Amino acid sequence: MSYEAPPPPPPPPGGYGAQPAYGGPAGPPPNNFLVPAILATIFCCLPAGVVGIVFAAQVNSKWAAGDVAGAQSAAAKARTWTFVSVGVGLVVVVGWLLLFGLAALSGSSS
Repeated sequence: MSYEAPPPPPPPPGGYGAQPAYGGPAGPPPNNFLVPAILATIFCCLPAGVVGIVFAAQVNSKWAAGDVAGAQSAAAKARTWTFVSVGVGLVVVVGWLLLFGLAALSGSSS
């Protein structure tokens, strides 16, 4: 007489669904704007770009910890500061172009 273990019981109906491997919420995290923040820091405005990078770096860690609202808030702040950096950079470039254009015009008229 041989003894065989009974098969494992089936999972409960409904279950919990597929769980992410890292323990965070299901689905993709929000866009963290890290690459645009880095580019804005290099080419536009350093202080505002650094703030954008800091918030962008927080998005994935908050998402992995299960803080969905915190990740979305950090993503929104990263986006805002990236656009502020680009805006300040554009204002500075346009200001310099106007300044040098006016200086060239005033110098050539004398």
